[in-house]
Amino acid sequence: MIYNKYLIIILLLGLCPLKGQMAIGKNEISKIQPGNTVTNPSISLEFYDAADNKKGIVLPWTSTVSNQPVTYNAVTGAGYRGMQGTVENGTLIFDLSDKNVKYRKDGAWFNLTDVTYPVTVTRADNSTVVLSANNALDSALQDSRQESAEAKVAIGNNSGTDSTNGILVLTDSNRAMVLPKVASPHLNIINPTAGMMVFDTVKQQLAVFNGTVWSFWKP
Repeated sequence: MIYNKYLIIILLLGLCPLKGQMAIGKNEISKIQPGNTVTNPSISLEFYDAADNKKGIVLPWTSTVSNQPVTYNAVTGAGYRGMQGTVENGTLIFDLSDKNVKYRKDGAWFNLTDVTYPVTVTRADNSTVVLSANNALDSALQDSRQESAEAKVAIGNNSGTDSTNGILVLTDSNRAMVLPKVASPHLNIINPTAGMMVFDTVKQQLAVFNGTVWSFWKP
């Protein structure tokens, strides 16, 4: 697994288990309305969500081959773009092999973005440009970096004993992560990075960026 711009979550949290609930970019977890006095018990991890937010989270960059992860070999260094060990259902990645954001379900990968290259992109001035997959991103910074077997952050009441494979694992069964909330991210996030994910407060949809275009996903 390659760290995308050194994956900000790992830098902020450190490679260690963390218990309870956590807020990043804000002082505390959101309160329950009405009253606004009781911390919401359903939130495991929450990000800065004020109206002026223009930042999202960035997923790990990795690669799949024939719908299966490349195995990392700690001795030879082979498979540095792959995912080590069992890939858990619910895993989110940015797949370098086809430049799409994917999630793991029932033992298979499914696209959250579904971009087929070449793709025509309309610019702010209404001009258009045709992009190939090579335009999506420059991964040279990550290409020489390898995954560490100890690279894991676990958040939750049983984080100290959790054995789930992943780089960021939310261990509670009754809490969830709240994505960064951004109004119209395709307009307000000036320099998005491939694999970026936010919740668009205008469209009320999940927004993911594949290095070329934003996709808005709604079940």
